[in-house]
Amino acid sequence: MNDQDRDPGRYPDRNPGTTEWETAVLDGGPADGIRMRVTDRPSVVQVTYPCQLEGPAGGAQAEAVYVYRRDPRIQGEPLRYGIDRASP
Repeated sequence: MNDQDRDPGRYPDRNPGTTEWETAVLDGGPADGIRMRVTDRPSVVQVTYPCQLEGPAGGAQAEAVYVYRRDPRIQGEPLRYGIDRASP
């Protein structure tokens, strides 16, 4: 497997019709400072963290969910996503 197979968005000129990746940074909340790559500038990014369960769970899993919203004022890289404190 070559780099292009692992990450086709990294080589848009070799893959006609693919979307380019952009760097984004999360601001605030538990994922503050995390850098990632996104395509199509999503308006919302969801971050989850696994929770430890006590007692028998019967296969159930629990995750803490945090929502980050893109700052529309930022037009260049890195895009910025701020924690949405009103989200669940």
